[in-house]
Amino acid sequence: MNKYSFIFVLFLLLVGRGIAQTKIEAKDGLHYITTNISYPVAGTYLFNGGEPTVELNADGTGWYQLHEQPKKAVIWGLECDQAGAPKFKKGFDSAAYKLWYQYTNPESAEEVHWKEVPFTIHFNTLKMFIQGERSKDYTEPKRY
Repeated sequence: MNKYSFIFVLFLLLVGRGIAQTKIEAKDGLHYITTNISYPVAGTYLFNGGEPTVELNADGTGWYQLHEQPKKAVIWGLECDQAGAPKFKKGFDSAAYKLWYQYTNPESAEEVHWKEVPFTIHFNTLKMFIQGERSKDYTEPKRY
């Protein structure tokens, strides 16, 4: 392998890691998800300061708790296009995404399927919301 081929392969590997996406199959068809949207999505989202909670890890794993239910392990991602660019709707002071999650140990036939819930970022209050009711504070990422 010559020097230029090596540099090209290295470039592709680095770019691929930055825009990684996963293809999922939901009831309504194929979608692509990513955990990287240039905002600190990972963290614990609380309902009125307590349970039920949602915990999202940067590696795409976490825990999802429904009202009056125990926490269950999930894999998750935010919808993106096939190239890995996040899909969202920009509002005046917010952005709305689709958060997809799937239970890793389904206990029923319905829990096998990927589920979609709203995920929003509110720039003026520096808050992120899952389903409009579970939130976490964040700090604005540094832009270079």
